[in-house]
This record gives sequence, structure tokens and C-alpha cells, in this order.
Amino acid sequence: MPVAAVPNYLPAGDFAKASPGLRFGLLLSIWTDRKDQAEEVVDRASRDSPEAERLKKELGPDNRNLEQVTNRLIHEGKIPALWSKNDHAGRQAWKMVSALTKTDKNLMSALTGRMRAVAGLQAGGALWDAEAEATAPFTTGLGNEHPLENGFSFLNPYGLPYLPGSGVKGVVREAARQLASGEWEDPRGWHTEPVGEFRVREDGEEKTIRLTALDVLFGRETPEGESGHFRGVLSFWDVIPEISGNTLRVEVMTPHQTHYYQQKTDKKSGNSTTPHDSGQPNPILFLTVPPGSKFHFFVTCDLARLKRVAPSLAEQDHWKHLLDAAFAHAFYWLGFGAKTAVGYGAMRRKAGPAAGPSGELHGASGAKKSTAGAEEQLEVWENAMLKWNPGKQEITASCTGKPNAILAQGPAKAFLESLSQEQSEQLKNKKSLGPVRLRVRAEGNKVTIVGLA
Repeated sequence: MPVAAVPNYLPAGDFAKASPGLRFGLLLSIWTDRKDQAEEVVDRASRDSPEAERLKKELGPDNRNLEQVTNRLIHEGKIPALWSKNDHAGRQAWKMVSALTKTDKNLMSALTGRMRAVAGLQAGGALWDAEAEATAPFTTGLGNEHPLENGFSFLNPYGLPYLPGSGVKGVVREAARQLASGEWEDPRGWHTEPVGEFRVREDGEEKTIRLTALDVLFGRETPEGESGHFRGVLSFWDVIPEISGNTLRVEVMTPHQTHYYQQKTDKKSGNSTTPHDSGQPNPILFLTVPPGSKFHFFVTCDLARLKRVAPSLAEQDHWKHLLDAAFAHAFYWLGFGAKTAVGYGAMRRKAGPAAGPSGELHGASGAKKSTAGAEEQLEVWENAMLKWNPGKQEITASCTGKPNAILAQGPAKAFLESLSQEQSEQLKNKKSLGPVRLRVRAEGNKVTIVGLA
């Protein structure tokens, strides 16, 4: 049995109660020891092959020459060397590292509860928070070095998956930048006009720096050597997901042109570095948090600084409305964590007393309105037809006299999972489903699929 690289006094392989982070890191049991090597030699000798017959003769009665034969095979590179990665064990390790114990689940809930309690102590409306649900797998930390090819981010000392606050800030800032730049039809209150200012002294002279809402809330960075830096008034907390189910999910990516990307020649790829269809696929596994897991986001604001620098953003909690819009855009279009370009990290905001599932504010009358004031309406299409495009991972809904409604990537996958097995198979196999009763959300000319009615 492969072992972990830990002292001998620890019970080898008995790590079921350890945290996921420890089982994925320090206690990862994929390293070959002497017992594994001997078992490999005996196993090869027991097979029905010419090589097995030669090994039997070499081993002698009762395998008395086992040590010498093992050393020879190690020297010839025919069996794994001591403390080398055991590929078979590596494949089996995913089952061990992805399992979640009852203690892990309770600790996630306890940490989130503690964060709620601390957040409740924030005075004077300085807190913005929202609960979201993952509609696609979430992963982060893939770039961390790890023996199993791809790493993962665990929060020490708890050893639990987490989304760093710095990562949340980066995604939401990019969402706000996109809305403010006018790249999207509805900026939802974001713009690039100055809303405040502060003064700095450079070379003995006072200089006034004008700040946009993006600068005030998230901070302003300047090129090296300049002194116009401004620390944003918002602080983003780490997020501990409450994971759906009892395991993390193991996903796979399969590069087909590894020889081209790495510019390496080998016999399997025809000794060529040019891309071609005869390259050898290379399945690579990595950890993800499964869809349906809950994420609770907390953002605090330094209201004293905000009122001093940009009082217009503090009036009637305007900064919260802007955050609603930025998070809604990030949930639906950008995603959090890694591999967001292919749909990972998509989320939807859970409905609450002040916000709808996509992050829109509710008006006093109960009708939903976006942060820019454009009314939204939920409609039911009685005879809608659904079409599935597997290449684009896209679902299109059509109904007579209505503009098409579209879901793509993560949200499309979540919609497929919400269907019955029969409906899902029909849509995937026949590429169409209908007529069905469909709920959609209309925002001006944009129509989005919500679910089956």
C-alpha cells in the first residue's frame, strides 16, 4: 500500500478523520515504499507470461531472491523507485482526498455561523452581505504545485475549501469596471465620472486626485513612483462554502495537443511539435466544489472615510446598490475561482428580504427592479420550444411572438440538471424539447430562462 511522507509513528493510511486539506497535502498516500515494490515483483511473477516465468526462476523457492530481483527491476526502471509517485495509487487517492466527514460539514457551518455573528456586530449599516448558490462546479488554486498535477486552495488551519477575499474583490472589481465602461447595455448605476477627491503632496506641491466610484470603493493604484494611491473603503471577507453532499467533485480536463503546447517531440505524437489529430489525449483530474453548494459573501465598508471622500455614495446606501449590480454581473457572467471561461464558478444569488435571486433590488411595491431602475417581469410561456447546442453549451428557448431566451455554460448546465431524467435525455439526444411551459425573466429586450413552470 502506498504511504504518505510522514513519520513512522503515525498510523499509515489511517487518515479518514483528517481534514480534506491534510489528506490532499501532507497526508497524501501516493508514495511507493519497499513493501509496494516487493508486492509488484511478486504480482508480476504470478502472471501468465514469458516474463513471469523468468521472474519465477530468478526468485527461486519461497521467493528467497526477492530483494535482489527487486533491486534489479528498480535499477532498470521497470518498477517505481522508492518514494516515487505511484500512478495507480494516484488514481485511487482522489477517492480519499474528496471525501467529506461529518466533522468537516459541521466545521463549515460553524465557521459561516461565526462569520455571521461577527458581521452582525458591524454598526451603522456598514455591512453588505448575500447568500449565493453555485450553479456550476467551483474550483480555485489549480496553479498551486501538487503531485497530482493540479493543486487546490484550502484554508489553514481548518483544511477546508475556501474562496479568498482577495479573489472576490478582484472579480467584483472587474464586474464593476465592465459595467462602468459601457461595454454592457445597462451600466446599472456604474459610470466613470468623478464622485470624490483627495489631496496628495508631490515634490512639495499639493495635488488633487479625482476619484471615480470604482476608485473609492475598490481602491486606486498608480504606476510605481507616483503617490496617488488610494485604499478602497470596502473590505472583502474570505468565503467558506457549505458544500452540497458528502464529497468534493473530481473533474477532468483532457488536453489533446500537449506536444504542441509544450513544444516537445515524442514517438506518440509522431516526433512533431505541430498540432495534429493523432496527438495523445492526456486526462488530468482536479478537485472542485460541486454545484448546489452555498457561498455567503460579506463586505464591510469604512463609512467614515466614504462620507468624507464621496458623500454621494453614502447617501441612501448607494454603495450597496452598486455592489448589488456588480455582484449580480459577476455571478452570472464572470464566475469566481478558476476556469471561469468554460463555465466554472457561476452562481446565483439566493432570494432574501432585500434581493432577488440574481441580485436585483425589490421595490417597495414588491415588483422587482434592477439597480438602474429598469423594471423586470416574470412571464410564463405556454408553448415554448427548447433547443440544445452542445458545442456552445447553450440552451435557446423560443415562443411565437417572443424574442428568444438563452442560457449558456454554467447556468445552462444547472438548468439541464433541474429537468427530469427523461426531459434531460430528450433535450441532449434530440437537441430539442417541447412544447413546455417555461418561466422567463424579461429585462427590457433581454429575456432569460428561469425554469420550467
